[in-house]
Formats: sequence, C-alpha cells, structure tokens
Amino acid sequence: MATTTQQRVVTTEAPWIRYSLISLALLLITILLIIPLFSVFYEALRQGWGLYQAALTESDALSAIKLTLIVAAISLPLNLVFGVAAAWAIAKFNFRGKSILITLIDLPFAVSPVVAGLVFVLLFGAHGWWGSWLAEHDIKIIFAVPGIVLATVFVTFPFVARELIPLMEAQGTDEEQAALVLGATGWQTFWHVTLPNIKWGLLYGVILSNARAMGEFGAVSVVSGHIRGMTNTIPLHVEILYNEYNFVGAFAVASILALLALLTLALKSYIEWRTEQQAIADKKQANEE
Repeated sequence: MATTTQQRVVTTEAPWIRYSLISLALLLITILLIIPLFSVFYEALRQGWGLYQAALTESDALSAIKLTLIVAAISLPLNLVFGVAAAWAIAKFNFRGKSILITLIDLPFAVSPVVAGLVFVLLFGAHGWWGSWLAEHDIKIIFAVPGIVLATVFVTFPFVARELIPLMEAQGTDEEQAALVLGATGWQTFWHVTLPNIKWGLLYGVILSNARAMGEFGAVSVVSGHIRGMTNTIPLHVEILYNEYNFVGAFAVASILALLALLTLALKSYIEWRTEQQAIADKKQANEE
C-alpha cells in the first residue's frame, strides 16, 4: 500500500492565503477603526490641554453630558427588567403568541431610529394623537427629557433580551424545576438558580445597551428639539459644535464617547473571557460527575 510522506489538512489554507487575509483584515481595521479613533483624540488635543478642558467644562457640554447620563440611568433599569422578563418568558415557557413577542423584540433592529422618533412625535407631539390632551394637563414629552428617554428605550430594549434568550434556552429548565420540587419559591428560584447562571450574559447585554443609549443619535435627534443646555445629549452637542465650525469643542466632546466605547470594549472582552472560563469550568465539573 502506497504511503505519502506529507499530508495536507483540508481545512488548512496555503500560508500566503492566510497572511493575505490577515493583512487585509488588519488594513481594514486600521483604516476604519484605529485611524478615526486616533484622529478624534488628536484633533481634540491639537490646540492644547487648556482648550480641551475648557470645551468639556463649558456649560452646554456639561448639560449634554449630564443629560446623557440621566437618560442612560433611566433606560438601563427599564431594559434590564424587560429583557430578563421577556427572556424568562420565551425561554422557560410555551404560550400562544410567543413568535409574535420575539418579532416585536426584534422590531427596533428593523425600524430606522429616525422613523421611531417620528412615531413618538406623531403620538405625543403638539399635533399628535394625544398632543391636545397632554397640553391640557401640562405634560411635555416631545422636546423634553421624557421623549428622549422613550426614544432611547425603544432603540435599546432588544439588547438584554436578545443576549439572554439563547443563553437561557441552552440552559433549559432542569435546575429551576429541581429547585421548585425542593420547595423553593419562584423568587428564590430566580435569585439563587437562574440569575447566577445568566449573570455574565446579563451584564454583557447591559453593557451593549448602555453603549447604544449613550451614542444614540437618530431617534433622539427627532424628539429632542436640539435645545441647547436642555435637550441636547452628547451626540447632538457634537453635531451642533461641528456645524458651528468649533472643531476643537466637537472633537473634545466626541472624545468622551470614544472613551466610553473603549471602556465598553474592554468590559465586553472581559465578560467574554469570564463566560468562556465559566463554560470550561462547567464542562469540567460535568465530566467529573
């Protein structure tokens, strides 16, 4: 029987193909990510630290940063509660309309944020469906903080649910059922069984939701009214400064978003590493049992 001295693995490409693909990927990453990120900080600090600091401590910039943090602080707990409840219902129970609920969760991914903002204007604006009633009761939603919160919640609420649904479906219901058989209440089962199993996926979804909340532009732009010092978030304030040819101020404020993006990336990488380590530990424990 003939033998061969060299065998080629069918899944291994020639070295020049691998190096070409890696080089192409690195080139694209450099052009599309690294250079723009570097240019943001370069332009922000080009005229000195004093102007950079002044741009960030200016009253309108501080108001934009404060409003962005407030909106994120309000929207994140709402996304957290909705995401966990939706994922729990979809992954742990079978009910009529389950597919419809999944479709509705994915709706913000399919609808343009600008269209979402226009929908809120149609509902709550001065000439909207409920505009006259809101005006009579002196309730302001559009061109105010409530409208910005509504728009932000709409574009961010799928992230937590979509991160948890496949995770909870893969885990199944065996542990929860065992806890219930042993006499645990529903809350005890969730707190001591379900939550520890989903904690890293939950944190991952929260980080993605927070990043989108702070960087959202389209929907917030429609419902905010661009009122300086009142309804401008960080992305809207950057646009105003740039349109006014205040490039140092625009890039200085934009650097805040860039720093948040880097922090989000670091947290995301850490959570992915912890999730992988947890999966390895669980697999090792299962093999030992």
